Amino acid sequence: MDFKYKIVGFNLPHTDFDDRLRRILTAALSNQKDYANYPQLSYWNAEFFNLHQVKIFQQSNINEKSAILELANRSLLEESYVIEKAGVGYMAKMVLLAETVEERILYGLFTADEATHLYQISHFLPEIEVDSTNDPFLRLLSEVVESADKTVLLFVLQVILEGWGLSHYRRLAKECRYPVLAELFSSFLQSESRHHATGTTLFNQITVSALSQTTILDVLAQFLFMVQVGPQSVLAAIEQVKGHLTRSQKIQILEELDTETHSGTRLQILRSLMGGTSAQSILQNLEERGAFEPLPAHQCV
Repeated sequence: MDFKYKIVGFNLPHTDFDDRLRRILTAALSNQKDYANYPQLSYWNAEFFNLHQVKIFQQSNINEKSAILELANRSLLEESYVIEKAGVGYMAKMVLLAETVEERILYGLFTADEATHLYQISHFLPEIEVDSTNDPFLRLLSEVVESADKTVLLFVLQVILEGWGLSHYRRLAKECRYPVLAELFSSFLQSESRHHATGTTLFNQITVSALSQTTILDVLAQFLFMVQVGPQSVLAAIEQVKGHLTRSQKIQILEELDTETHSGTRLQILRSLMGGTSAQSILQNLEERGAFEPLPAHQCV
């Protein structure tokens, strides 16, 4: 194991299918629904990803369309899986950083929430090997979770990412074509709302140091840039199936995916999450950098 990323837990392996720990885990979660292992399916359709507007997708044969959709769907599920996996380690870490009995109890409960979510979502995709070194978002998430600065942890992970997760999971649930998975994402919302509210409450009680503010600005500038450049995972899915794409082809695809609207909507949600906190100087600094402005397609490739 890479102990540099021990808390985030991305490199933690799964036990063998017949391992005794799995049987104990199943018994401990006996009140959970019986989620059978689902095949990789297109839980979200082409319209969800705006693929129906993309000419190269429209002109593809049925097998290519299916493959592109499967990759785009898998990317969404993998993202949920790794975020919940990181969430288990993060909440356990916050148990140790708690400053009151009530805070410790809350984070103990939140750890159980994230562990349950991880168990549930893992049934909808094959076990995956997570390489946090090649994915910039996972690398950034890893570095934040391993941080020793509680202010940074609270603001980035609970105020911003948990707040974003509420909007994201709500949309996934609403537009999912498979009722069992839609219901699962809906069931995450209540606990995720508590996690976000707790983070906001605790952060607003803290005086943010200059060092913490600098770190938060650096992390959020990187994260917001990943949002500014649009639906890169959908573009990657198309290229994986169709083969090498030229720069002009990528620009056209991003324009057809309506990248500026895609990014702009998400950036405004993220901006709104900062408005109700004691982070006005952080918000102002990011606005001055243009971090909430979506980038046109030609700047995203």
